[in-house]
Amino acid sequence: MRARPCWTLRAGLLLLLAAPEAEGGCAALGRCCAGRSMACVSTGWRADGSHGSCYCDQACPYTLDCCQDYRQVCPVVSCVVSEWSEWSSCAETCKAAYRVRRRRIIREPRNGGEACPPLEDKAGCFEYWTQQGTECKQPFIPALITTGGYGKARRKRAVSIENERAGYCVEFQLMAITEGCLRGNSSYTHWMKYLSEGHLVCVECQHPALDSRNLHCSGDGSGAKMNQLLHWQAVGNPRCRGTWKRVRQLHTCSCPSVHSFLFI
Repeated sequence: MRARPCWTLRAGLLLLLAAPEAEGGCAALGRCCAGRSMACVSTGWRADGSHGSCYCDQACPYTLDCCQDYRQVCPVVSCVVSEWSEWSSCAETCKAAYRVRRRRIIREPRNGGEACPPLEDKAGCFEYWTQQGTECKQPFIPALITTGGYGKARRKRAVSIENERAGYCVEFQLMAITEGCLRGNSSYTHWMKYLSEGHLVCVECQHPALDSRNLHCSGDGSGAKMNQLLHWQAVGNPRCRGTWKRVRQLHTCSCPSVHSFLFI
């Protein structure tokens, strides 16, 4: 049986020999690396209690060879972005176009933190006034629609409250939908994927799409015969279009948000 003093002496000697290396790790390396980097190596204690070569890269938590101080020296930092800007005006006037809002990166992600979300968002829109300030006068067939959320962000024009006509809602039954509605990958076309044949949808008519002369929105089917097939098209994706039948006109819309739209 080995004498205790000899064991104590040997253990102490090993600790003395390891002492200079124990001060290594990520702090001594002075950097944290993205991905898997064989150059991002140090010498020190590992998280499992062993001593030797250890890493300070993004992959080490998965390969189980991080330096013991990796979490302290290389903390996970997720991306932080600002709030959305206000929506821009439509890119073009007197035709179906798009509007844009943006946000900026406040803090970049580090050490495997959550990546930054999209910094630009687009939505379909229609501008009823030219850059010279005159009203667009052309008819729009088929009915142009967009998500109901656009109504909250629609840019108001210099029209007094007294002259602004109250809007209304029209219920339609969707009869046919093109496959293009399912293929839009942009953020401003996601709402089109909720369109399904046979469903009832609500489409709101509000200023400025509401014509001040005939008090109707273009394409609302007010003059259509019973069960007549009418055509519609989604703003922002010309491949998303179809037919519907007008069911009834209401003062306000009561459909679920995914089935609530807006005449443009």
